[in-house]
Amino acid sequence: MTAKILAIAAWSGTGKTTLLQKVIPLLKKRGIRVGLIKHTHHDVDIDTPGKDSYVLRKAGADQVIVASSQRWALMCENADTEEFDLNYLVSRMDTSKLDLVLVEGFKNEAVPKIVLWRAGTEESAEALTGGHVIAVAGDACPALHVPVLNISRPDRVADFIAGWLAGR
Repeated sequence: MTAKILAIAAWSGTGKTTLLQKVIPLLKKRGIRVGLIKHTHHDVDIDTPGKDSYVLRKAGADQVIVASSQRWALMCENADTEEFDLNYLVSRMDTSKLDLVLVEGFKNEAVPKIVLWRAGTEESAEALTGGHVIAVAGDACPALHVPVLNISRPDRVADFIAGWLAGR
């Protein structure tokens, strides 16, 4: 079985990471195997200056895998300045070992998504509920044509995701 993809999308500072930090353990308790892809606009370097992997990557290796008995990581240099396609990034994961790939960000991708919205946000909640939105998680959300979840209740968000994943 290939993992389903679900994006958690919103503007910066809305609480995507905070919500995911609470929802992921709840999904794991339900036996759901979760992967995560996080989009960022910042320069990312997971390697540590001075370590052999860092030195060899800086020497010109375009891809470096660092592996131990606990985990492994693949670092790829992106010579192009274009963003990677989400489907390409998902294809780098072993989705046969996952039930769900949560995606933080990528709000313009054509994948199912839960959009976060908070009162006082510049954009209206209605502006977020286009095509692929399956729910909105927020505070004081107006009535919408998709389910509205309380962002302060990660257990309910996890329930919704588990139900969606099960096809309910």
